[in-house]
Amino acid sequence: MSGVLYVVSTPIGNLEDITLRAVRILKEVAVIACEDTRVTRTLLTAHGIGTPQVAFHAHSDDAVARRLLARLAEGESVALVSDAGTPLLSDPGAELVAEAVAAGIRVEPVPGASAMLAAMVGAGLPTHRVLFLGFLPRKASEQAEALADLRGAPYTLVLYESPRRLQETLQNLERSLGTRRAVVARELTKRFETFERGTLAELAARFVEAPKGEVVIVVEGARPGEAQEAAEDLETQARALLAQGVRAADAAKALAAAHGVPKKQAYQLLVAIQAEGAE
Repeated sequence: MSGVLYVVSTPIGNLEDITLRAVRILKEVAVIACEDTRVTRTLLTAHGIGTPQVAFHAHSDDAVARRLLARLAEGESVALVSDAGTPLLSDPGAELVAEAVAAGIRVEPVPGASAMLAAMVGAGLPTHRVLFLGFLPRKASEQAEALADLRGAPYTLVLYESPRRLQETLQNLERSLGTRRAVVARELTKRFETFERGTLAELAARFVEAPKGEVVIVVEGARPGEAQEAAEDLETQARALLAQGVRAADAAKALAAAHGVPKKQAYQLLVAIQAEGAE
């Protein structure tokens, strides 16, 4: 009989935020697979847990996963943890779980702390429909592409971001989504936990300097009709630029910068408008 792969949530800051069940399981399993053994050791020491650890992270080779799966197949149980919070949410581990499921190995979640959930419940924005985006791409053009279909989405958006890129991402969100209420949750569960609230533009102006600590951004969803209004504004400006004699390539750049849409999408709109005039 195979062992059990436990997916164990761990504290995101405050070491007291671990469940009794998680402590028990971390003591009982044969090994704990973790991103950084030094980070996990701090938690284990705080709760008197002496279980062996093995490093398992985004840069681990396939041999590590194979060894863990072999131990599970032989009847040993393994706990999968991340450095903080719930594993598989914007960190490695998904492939190991998928392979365990494919091999018929039982996977058992052990719920607990999550930066995404903590930010959501403290933000004060609607929580009945939520879309988790994880980390957006780093480049502004790639962010615009990722956000292009969300202008009219009625979902509250939750995403993670590096403090160093916080202001730029807030600016890109404002360009792509328009004026929205948002919250920047920082240092969740820690001593200096803060929830900064305002519009995306206001928050971008507030974070000229990169803050310290981990960051979660929560953005309200679109109101009814917002996507249509944005599309109409984009088309109106596109027609105005063409009427002024601006080349399509240059106009596409200007539209992409002003409206946060992918340059390719703006260019296709301009070409369509030009085709209308040629008929």
